[in-house]
Amino acid sequence: MTASLRCEVAALLDSLGVSPDLYTGGSLAVKSPLTGEVMAEVAEISAEQATKTIASSLDAFKAWCRVPAPRRGELVRLLGEELRASKEALGRLVTLEVGKVPSEGLGEVQEMIDICDFAVGLSRQLYGLTIQSERPDHRLTEQWHPSGPVGIISAFNFPVAVWSWNAALALVCGDSVIWKPSEKTPLTALATQALFLKAAARFGSDAPAALSTLLLGGREIGELMVADRSVPIISATGSTRMGRDVGERVARRFGRSILELGGNNASIVTPSADLDLTLRAVAFGAMGTAGQRCTTLRRLFVHASVYDMLVPKLVNVYKAISVGNPVEGDALVGPLIDAASFRMMQASLKAAADAGGTVHGGTRVDVNGETSFYVRPALVEMPSQTGPVLEETFAPILYVMKYDTLDEAIALQNDVLQGLSSSIFATDIREVEQFLSAQGSDCGIANVNMGPSGAEIGGAFGGEKETGGGRESGSDAWKAYMRRQTNAINYGRTLPLAQGVKFDVDGGSADA
Repeated sequence: MTASLRCEVAALLDSLGVSPDLYTGGSLAVKSPLTGEVMAEVAEISAEQATKTIASSLDAFKAWCRVPAPRRGELVRLLGEELRASKEALGRLVTLEVGKVPSEGLGEVQEMIDICDFAVGLSRQLYGLTIQSERPDHRLTEQWHPSGPVGIISAFNFPVAVWSWNAALALVCGDSVIWKPSEKTPLTALATQALFLKAAARFGSDAPAALSTLLLGGREIGELMVADRSVPIISATGSTRMGRDVGERVARRFGRSILELGGNNASIVTPSADLDLTLRAVAFGAMGTAGQRCTTLRRLFVHASVYDMLVPKLVNVYKAISVGNPVEGDALVGPLIDAASFRMMQASLKAAADAGGTVHGGTRVDVNGETSFYVRPALVEMPSQTGPVLEETFAPILYVMKYDTLDEAIALQNDVLQGLSSSIFATDIREVEQFLSAQGSDCGIANVNMGPSGAEIGGAFGGEKETGGGRESGSDAWKAYMRRQTNAINYGRTLPLAQGVKFDVDGGSADA
């Protein structure tokens, strides 16, 4: 099996334009969570090489920021074309390296294509403002300029989509990009970089060398980039612990952070909910990607009047859901990324049981022996929101609790440290509007009649509180990649001062 997996990975990387010397003979062994087998050995970058790479990215920025924004959009359009042509191969590589079911692997690449389309249009819409001045013969404007190299730190669970959310926007905004991917997913990063280089070659000499660069290595390489003053913006996706460290380090040097961190996401099921729709939405939200999404549904609050109608059916879905190797069948739930994830899941389930919870599922499933970690998703009926329910475990665990009033449910939903995604299932517009109001969900994403998991690229993605406050992807998230400049222009022959200030000097006057 190892030989065949290695061969398939090599063939995929070759078709995507990755040179074999980049994934053979290196110090970083890349394992597939599907089987636990080593697929490749990637060369890691040294600290000295990383420093030189960052310097080259700064040089690239100085050239790229002079290219007109619509022309920069053309490069991103070409990148979208390369992604379309290689969607099957890159999607397959995502499945092999992360363990996602094929439709999710392909869906991740489609996200990359979609954000490229969005960014191409954005390249002609980096709008500023014209502001009325209080002074005669004056006008005020606000414009946006490129910021500099953007450092991107991504997590294993969306190994390529998160890069694209940042890179597509940063590139049209006139920034260069430096990517530090997860050590668990370097192959998809190499493939994506190869596709970018293909697009840049088609684009021509306006695209400077080192416009997009890779830093493959461990935590110390990421720390080096985070500490470098020549990287004014760091976009980091990962745990709250990691984000707190990154945010503090970047703030100390007065850089800017875009933080996309943990999410202990919840859904509320009201008495008016469509329970058939709710059942399907909860199943995907809680079990999709084996519970390894930052937007995964982890807490479910069900009104007491519908609890016994919904939860037993949901337990049956958990018992019947197909768990297995997604490349050898049609399983809907693939493996956890590694042994550490499995251990954390089991520790959380034990803590939930000790707190009075009734655990359904959560047992290990033998698919490919001891070197891979497949598990049956767990549904835990909890007497209250306590213990592990208040923490994010990056695994398919859904805690279910009863509530009596919507005010109570909203308070419980908001009573965690994270604030990423949330949803409500209701057909009563009063329930919906209360949930969406300022007194409702405190999350960056609040959905109606769907789960919290997943997002479209048209809206800004991100959350509040310990989720970090960052926003990526659509809407006006592009502003985070640029610097704002206010301009006051005097086109008259006098010098009136603002706020009625007078400052008369010999040879003239300055009157309000």
